[in-house]
Amino acid sequence: MSGHFELHPRLAADSILVGRLPLSLLLLFNDARYPWFILVPRRQGITEIYQLPEADQQQLWRESAILACSLMQSFHADKINIGALGNLVPQLHVHHIARFSSDPAWPGPVWGHSAPVPYEKLSITERVGMACDWFGEQLQV
Repeated sequence: MSGHFELHPRLAADSILVGRLPLSLLLLFNDARYPWFILVPRRQGITEIYQLPEADQQQLWRESAILACSLMQSFHADKINIGALGNLVPQLHVHHIARFSSDPAWPGPVWGHSAPVPYEKLSITERVGMACDWFGEQLQV
């Protein structure tokens, strides 16, 4: 668990860094079809939530709850999908995806459904601004 934290290269390639929360990096997954953010606890060598110390587990839950509630309120989603799969990227990371009955993958999972549609620069700026509003001073950009 000790050591210098580094973001997994696949997460770095597939997402945009929004900022740092008390425990996690907040990433925007680069697929404009879905409001999709990822929390990555800044703890080296952790692959599962239960491996985090209890205080970190609680902090991850707080960050996750704020993110999920904010996604629901901002996008009026039909459902918020939250998942920590890690099948391709072993580094602990938790996906938060606002889902709609009209989205391309509904009602199935978004993973592997189709190729991502990258954000345009203005849309990235808008999503990052929303996240800054959601987390306020907790988010360091």
